[in-house]
Amino acid sequence: MTDQAQVPPPPTQSQPLDDLVPVGTPIDLDNCAREPIHIPGSIQPRGVLAVVREDDFEVRQVSANVAQLLGRPADAVVGRHLSALVGPEQATRLERTARASRDLRRRNPIECAIDVAGEPRAFDAIMHRDPGGVLLVELEIAYGERPFSFPNTYQAVRGAVEELNRASTLPELYDTAARAVRELTGFDRVMVYRYDEEYNGEVVAEAKRDDLNSFLGLHYPSTDIPAQARALYEKNWIRLISDVDYTPAPVVPAADPASGTPLDLTFATLRSVSPIHIEYLRNMGVHASMSISLLRRGRLWGLIACHHYAGPHLPPFGTRAAAEFLGSTLSLRLVDRFEDEQLHKRLAAQAVLGKLTAATLNDSEPLTGALLGAPDLLDLVPADGVVVDIQGDRRVRGSVPPPEVVAAVMDWARDADDEIAITESLSRELPALGLDPQLAAGAVAINLPDGQYAVWFRREVLRSVDWGGDPHNKSIAISEGDTVRLSPRKSFDRWREIVRRRSEPWTLSDTESVGALRRHLVESLYRRTRGALRVAETLQRSLLPDVIPALDNWQLSAHYEPAAGDNVGGDWYDAFELRDGRLIVLIGDVAGHGIAAAGIMAALRNALRAQLFAGAAPAEALGQLNDFCLHMLPGAFATVIAARVDLASGHVEAASAGHLMPFLTDTVRTAVPAPIRLSPPVGIKGVSYAPSTFTVEPGQGMVLYSDGLVERRGEAIDDGLDRLAETLGRAGETPASRIWTAMASGHIEDDVTIITLRRP
Repeated sequence: MTDQAQVPPPPTQSQPLDDLVPVGTPIDLDNCAREPIHIPGSIQPRGVLAVVREDDFEVRQVSANVAQLLGRPADAVVGRHLSALVGPEQATRLERTARASRDLRRRNPIECAIDVAGEPRAFDAIMHRDPGGVLLVELEIAYGERPFSFPNTYQAVRGAVEELNRASTLPELYDTAARAVRELTGFDRVMVYRYDEEYNGEVVAEAKRDDLNSFLGLHYPSTDIPAQARALYEKNWIRLISDVDYTPAPVVPAADPASGTPLDLTFATLRSVSPIHIEYLRNMGVHASMSISLLRRGRLWGLIACHHYAGPHLPPFGTRAAAEFLGSTLSLRLVDRFEDEQLHKRLAAQAVLGKLTAATLNDSEPLTGALLGAPDLLDLVPADGVVVDIQGDRRVRGSVPPPEVVAAVMDWARDADDEIAITESLSRELPALGLDPQLAAGAVAINLPDGQYAVWFRREVLRSVDWGGDPHNKSIAISEGDTVRLSPRKSFDRWREIVRRRSEPWTLSDTESVGALRRHLVESLYRRTRGALRVAETLQRSLLPDVIPALDNWQLSAHYEPAAGDNVGGDWYDAFELRDGRLIVLIGDVAGHGIAAAGIMAALRNALRAQLFAGAAPAEALGQLNDFCLHMLPGAFATVIAARVDLASGHVEAASAGHLMPFLTDTVRTAVPAPIRLSPPVGIKGVSYAPSTFTVEPGQGMVLYSDGLVERRGEAIDDGLDRLAETLGRAGETPASRIWTAMASGHIEDDVTIITLRRP
């Protein structure tokens, strides 16, 4: 595990504080991922650290090496004014700077001359303001002359910045940055790392001494750096270890005297680093190291890592600040370049999406045809094949796995409980399926309403990854002997891994295009569904009688209520008088919803009406209707009640094709089912329809209805029938509309039809 990673992975959340090991716990290979590296309790001894209370500039804590570097015992400094540490003149300068500046980063370093044993010595004072009203004051020894005045530093950095601005490709940017940082800082090796989708790092540029072996092109696993170290890289953008053989200088007292908490050294340039990381660097032969964070929108994107092998190496603060500026410039240029490439991809995808969108506006063409026309979905998202299943139309373009595999992939996609499911490794997501990676290694699927979908497939793409040693054996190399506990993977020997059963990664542009397409398809499906519902509703209402007969000495009423959500069904009713004065009353229900059900209902209604008007008895008419349905409407299914009533005598001839029995009512007793024999529904081969007769006496009535009136989700239909019988018994001479009102109670989910016929 590393404090200053050789290849840090991309950003993740900071390590939860309650998951870190307690301060003072011995750190080993098992717990180093939970080391509280932001509160090490010590510093690197190239300078002195003082914690100063800002309101009165009293020194609260100081590093123990203050006696060695400044000739002042720690107990002579702690609890006293800052002047006890740096002298009155320099203390006044630091205090004035702190009071005048909100952002101390802009004022660092403050060049100081501090009296040490009677001789003035040059120091760089670096100040940082911490929450809680304290200042961190770091006094770093300035060895020899400072290398640059401000204009010279600016000129050195400006030349490199101009080169970065001229770079037209990402490799040019990487190479320019590595070379410029090495020329500026003098490290033996400078590398630029970037990350892949799984947070493994790759060396994409390198500037080095000629005699050093190259690390260019090597990969390093994301496990090289724990989460809390990544969080530090996002806050403190530069990290220097000038000598890996340093002896840490503890902070005294160890805890803040006021709060009793350990000192947070996140922003301290002198912060001591993990002993595990130091051990790792030593085994690599590295004597000094520096890292510069590369950020994108404030999150860690990559790293410039510097190694020195010839011995300790201490670039002055001004040089490091210039290198940090170069890193920030590279970050901006990388973001610009990345976003420029993304913009071009988005524009190309939007052009294809615009053409697909225009094609789907033609409601006379199936959506699948529009999506697989020219251009098609493979132009929007490059893949080996795509399957589209929308509105009952399934089409395939390119190379895709068998239908049962597609079904299994879509089951996985729906279980993902998201609008879009995406993977580069279907074999990892569906290990039991035994997928052939040459047919499907990766997939991206759009989940649409009612089980509809579009899914793209990509084949396996074999990739070779050159790791800096075996990434699966990071910690201990027994063959190197008992003295080497932590091995840098055999000094970064190349270890090649062939990555199998994975597709080409789906890019950000791919996922954005798929998301935009899904939003459009949902809108298009809604528009088409609304249009079809309007057509179906118009057709259905046009086939229901505009008026029903007005009868002498009888009361006839009818009510139709469409289903909630405009889900047009197949209910219909009819009532008309024959030439001989008898009354025909019909009610039917076609299986299904939408325009298809409405069309079948229209055909059945007209055929049955013609047969009854021609003189066929109800049972005979249903038999003829069944023959018509089997030959002209194969697959259709409907229930029907037909009744022919002699209005003078009340004699009723009736037949039922699988429909719920009408109720007979009177003014005294509870409603009872009419004595009609039940026969199979229309649409079944080899059936006949039994005739039934009965009489509606004066004071009685008959109520016909569709199943939507009595069915409730999660309830037996017998409960609904009992409720209707009780309602009719209480209602007496209630018309159809009032029966609907009494039974609905906000629970009706299907369309409802009611006809009442009463003989006063």
